[in-house]
Amino acid sequence: MGAGLFWGALLILIGLGIVIRVVFNINFPIVKFVIAFFFIFIGIKLLVGNFNFWHGHVDENTTIFSESRIDGQDEIFKEYNIIFGSSIIDLRNIDLSEGSKEIKINTIFGGTILKIDEKTPVKLKVDVAFANAKLPNGNTATFGTGRYESDTFNRDTNHIYIKADVVFGDLKVKSY
Repeated sequence: MGAGLFWGALLILIGLGIVIRVVFNINFPIVKFVIAFFFIFIGIKLLVGNFNFWHGHVDENTTIFSESRIDGQDEIFKEYNIIFGSSIIDLRNIDLSEGSKEIKINTIFGGTILKIDEKTPVKLKVDVAFANAKLPNGNTATFGTGRYESDTFNRDTNHIYIKADVVFGDLKVKSY
């Protein structure tokens, strides 16, 4: 376990401990909330590996404390992280002629809108904890697992497989 991972996890646990203590007691001093979220912020920054407080958008795949718009890439595997921010991920123009694509989306304390083409074969698995996920077929998940397969999905043809994890956040998958 690296030092950054250890200190990041420790600070997150301290921050969450303060939040839980404040929430379950009667008095709600705002100073304790600010301190708790500051610890959580520092912990997440250490875990992600970027301790620069001034820029929220870390790279083209990670959005922290900001907003972003991402157009899907034609790489075989891609991972997107949205932490304390919001992002629109547009996968409507992905080329499947060279093979299937796998995409992983992690949304933590944030919001993500995922746009997919209704004619593209898509298989989607969403794991949700204390969050909301709305799928194109109208199904929603708030805790547990949600699944969606487009009408054009066939296991034997090129398709997009999307694995999404949502914790204390919101994911909306829209088919156009």
